[in-house]
Amino acid sequence: MPELPEVETVARGLAAVWEGRSLVRVECRRPDLRKPLPPDFAPRLTGRRIDRVGRRAKYLQVFLDDGLVMLGHLGMSGRMVISQGRNEPPGKHDHVLFVTDQGVTVTFCDPRRFGLLDLCTIDQLAAHPLMAALGPEPLDQDFTPAVLGAALNSKATPIKVALLDQSVVAGLGNIYVSESCFRAGILPTRAAGSLKKAEIARLVPAIKAVLTEAIAAGGSSLKDHVRPDGELGYFQHSFAVYDRAGEACPGCTCDVGRTGGITRIVQAGRSTFFCANKQS
Repeated sequence: MPELPEVETVARGLAAVWEGRSLVRVECRRPDLRKPLPPDFAPRLTGRRIDRVGRRAKYLQVFLDDGLVMLGHLGMSGRMVISQGRNEPPGKHDHVLFVTDQGVTVTFCDPRRFGLLDLCTIDQLAAHPLMAALGPEPLDQDFTPAVLGAALNSKATPIKVALLDQSVVAGLGNIYVSESCFRAGILPTRAAGSLKKAEIARLVPAIKAVLTEAIAAGGSSLKDHVRPDGELGYFQHSFAVYDRAGEACPGCTCDVGRTGGITRIVQAGRSTFFCANKQS
């Protein structure tokens, strides 16, 4: 599932063709995705100017000139695909089409239909069920070791699982938590409440650095993520531990024959990768 860097990459791609443009046509080719589309979805968007495209956690936020906000989640296989002067008919999985006054078409394609699109007003945004319980944004200045430490205090859950909790920190997922724990030298199996101040002080900048580098690389393309311009992300080529079970650790000189190299375990139903020699 796309994590913060992938969604940020999509938001930036959409901003380049949407901001300041009006939607002259919105076509819903089915009534639902993961949940039903609002019944007046297309009429409420048609004719509106898009003022800003942003991201909150793993959600797209599209702000319109009348105070309406479109929320989007890509789910497992959702893509926003940009095309200029599109003439070919929509494909089987092209569920929603947005056409701007410049003739640019953005197509929401989602073969598995785990994504969603919803509408609310800007006044309703903070209380929207998708937004209300989200924790701080990890790339914001106010996401500090003190803030994370307070959220982790007394938590008995493993730090990997705690960081996947969107109420603790918004937008982190399986890949980037594994990579962040590796950079900070922290075992993902450690109880979250057991981390010392010095360890949390390493973890926060590690999270910020991993996310920043991943965004610069266009995210990670493993199965479904494609940037809106059709290009793949390439941060997967920079993974230190994720999906590298049995390989030598790039951060230490552990003997693969003796230690088995990078280890894979399952936590909360998700794969976790780490080096037991470098992380403690």
